[in-house]
Parts: sequence; structure tokens; C-alpha cells
Amino acid sequence: MPSHLFADRPAPQPPERGTVDALITQTRRLRGGVDAVRRDALVDDDDAQGRWQRALCDLAVHQLDDLGSHLDQLREGLSPQEQDAAALAVDGAFGDEPDAGSLLSRVGSAEWNLLTDAVSWSEELFQIFGRSPESGGMSLDELPTMVFADDQALLTTMVTGCLVDGRPIDGEFRIVRTDGRIRTLHMMGEPVLDADGCTASMWAVLRDVSELRRSQRAVRESRDSLRHQRHIARTEHRLAVELQEAVLPPWRGSLRLPHGGPGALDIAAHYLPSSSSALIGGDWYDALELPDGSSLLTVGDLTGHGVTATGAMAMLLGALRGMAVAGIGPGPLMGHLNQLLETTVQPALGSAVCCRYEPAGRRLTWSQAGHPAPLLFRDGTGQALGRPDGVLLGATHGASYGQAEVMLREGDLLVLGTDGLTRQGASDEADQRRLLGLAPLFDGGRTAQDCVRMIVEEFGEHEREDDACVLVARIGS
Repeated sequence: MPSHLFADRPAPQPPERGTVDALITQTRRLRGGVDAVRRDALVDDDDAQGRWQRALCDLAVHQLDDLGSHLDQLREGLSPQEQDAAALAVDGAFGDEPDAGSLLSRVGSAEWNLLTDAVSWSEELFQIFGRSPESGGMSLDELPTMVFADDQALLTTMVTGCLVDGRPIDGEFRIVRTDGRIRTLHMMGEPVLDADGCTASMWAVLRDVSELRRSQRAVRESRDSLRHQRHIARTEHRLAVELQEAVLPPWRGSLRLPHGGPGALDIAAHYLPSSSSALIGGDWYDALELPDGSSLLTVGDLTGHGVTATGAMAMLLGALRGMAVAGIGPGPLMGHLNQLLETTVQPALGSAVCCRYEPAGRRLTWSQAGHPAPLLFRDGTGQALGRPDGVLLGATHGASYGQAEVMLREGDLLVLGTDGLTRQGASDEADQRRLLGLAPLFDGGRTAQDCVRMIVEEFGEHEREDDACVLVARIGS
């Protein structure tokens, strides 16, 4: 192909064989490594992060494929023997026999002689356009007939600028091949000037970048999808946190219920977030003085995370407070909560424990729905209270829930917690044993806040799959 500056300028010397071989070897190794990562990538259709990573791998592969085709072009200046050696290296890295869609046919060249109207197309360019070499190369006037209608004006502008104003060509357009396939071509070219400085011909290199642009588009789309999902997740997380903070009790630190009289409870509670800040669940705790002077103690957990879980938790906790204030006992109250969950638009399962404490006689009446029993600590030892019957909320239509009573003493300590308290993988039994093992530390007249602090120190530093709540109540004199 003539020089892009003057027709009589000598062609540049081809690269040395060692240089090409080194580039081919490096590219082959990198191409194989990226392709291995792409093959090993398991992509879930709902995983935006995975789709984005796979799209990046595809884009990297196409970029390296294009590099392989460029290296093939560099071999043209080598001797026939060196060309054969380089061809084996490139074919081993990038594929087998070149065909109409292979990498070795993605780059073609053309020259249009303005003085003789001669057209010279490389074999690769015929493959790109899907034309047989017998039909001959297309003239500059014929070329727009294969160009996508929306891109014909762009091609005309580029060619005119090159022939009339001597500007180099660097742009992309789409063609419609004879087989109906649409391909995207990147064209680079310059005018070839004669000795008088007039345009004698125009040369161009055309590269099929269809797969490359498809991969870049896939990366953009998957990246935008990932950003959108992250934005939604951040928004939902913020809403869930705000809703949770609005619903959980406003008191912080410790609380004394009732506010006057003997047998009052010293109460403290704490919410422990999950290891992942994105997981805001439906855990709750509450302590409330009731109109008859008794106190409500409750903890619970709903399945799910995010706004849906915290919204359902807000509804359930509001209903629980209302029914407790109305004087409904723990057992019937659980039955009403079960019925409420059955009628929600988005059904959920929940576990809960609900206690009613009467300070005059230090009597505790409680019920549970598929939840760990409260732990009673007395005289340096601890044990779980015997559980009355009760299945998960929302699990069975018309389920009934039993009640249990226990008489408490001055100095007794009650611990209520949700099942996300322990580290990931711990069983309920291990959870209970670890809590009961703190009994000696709870003895000695420590406040409820001190005991909560000990529990948080024991469990708060461990990784948990879910968030958790713990509530401690000490029986006063």
C-alpha cells in the first residue's frame, strides 16, 4: 500500500521476527488467562455484579482478539518461512482456520485510485463485507449502498473531507452485509498525494469492531444496572434504618417500670446489627407500662430484610402494643398476631415472646411463638423457663398459643433475646449455653445495663448472618 503522505515515499521496514514472536507469546498467555477467568465465572441472571464482571471479561477477550489480528498484520513484512511460524503462534492463541467471522478477517485494507478509478481491496475486506473477490472491490460511489441508512451521511462527510480538504479519516459506521448481518466498522485512512501535492488516491484500513462494541455496550449496561441496584439498595437500607429507629422504643440506656411502687423492673436493651450493614431485619424489643400497672416485655423477629421486613415489624409491634394496652393476655395476643400475619399482603413468618409482669406479686405470665424461652438467672445460676406451646407466627391458620406463669424473686434477672445473637453457624443450644455461662457475672446486684453490656461484649464482636436484639430485666425490691 502506498505511503499516506507521498506516493514515492519508501515503505517502513517491518518489525523484526523476535519482536513479533515476543508480542504473540505475551498476548497468547494473557488471552488464555482472561478466557479461563471468563469460563470459570458463574453468572446469575439476577446478580448485577456478576453480569458486570463477566461483561468486563468478554470485553478484555475481544480487545486481546483485536490485538491478535493486529499482530497478524505485522507479519506481512516477514519472509514466507517467518510468516508460517508466526501464523502457527497466532492461530494457536486465537483460533483455528480463519473464516468470514474470524479474528484474522477483522482487519482489511483498501485503496481507491482517483486517476485510474482502480479499486484495490484486501482479501480480508471482502470477508468483512461478505462479498466474493470475483465481484471486485466497491468504488467510493458504490460503498454507501451497503452502509446503514443512518450512517451514510457520516461516511460521505469523512470521504469528502479526506479527498477535498486532505483530512485523515477516523470514524465508525455500520454496514448491512449481503447476508443481512449488520456490522460496525472502524475506518482509518488518509489521502495519497502525488509529487505535485494533489490527491492521487485514498487508502484506508477498516476494522470490524462489532463484537468489541457489543462487549463495551454490555459493560456499560451491566455497570449502569449495577449502579442502579446499588442506589436502590442504599435507599432501601436508609429507609429501613429510619423506620426501625422510628418504631423501636425511644428510650436508650435503662428504664424502670413501673415508675413507682415495689417490685419495679430495672430494664435495659440493645440492638446488635448484622455483620453486613446492608441487612436490616425485622427484629424488635419493647418494654411498656400498661394501664393496670403491669409491664409488657417482648422481643421478636420477622423473616426477611429491608423495608419489607421493617415495615411488617412496625405493623406487628404496633398491634402488639395496642392489644397489650387493651388488656389482652400473652397467649390470646399471640393468636391475634398470627391471624394478622396471615392477612398481610406479603405473608411472613415470625417468632416472638411476650411477657406480662405484675409487680405486686412479682408474677410473670408469658407466651411464645416459635421463640427461645426467656432465661432466668438466680443466685449465680441460670436456666431456661419451661416453654408453653406455640408455633411460628404466620405458619398455621387458627393456631392457639399457651401461657405459662412463674413467680419471681427480688434480684432475679430475665434475659430475652432473638436467635441472631450468636456468631454465624452457632446452634440454639450453643447460644443458650453461652448465655447461661454468664450467670456468675450477672450475680452481685449488677444493673440491667451492666448485664446488657456483658452480653454485647460476649456476642457483639462475632460475625452474625442476621441482626439481633437482647432485653434484660432485673426484679427490684
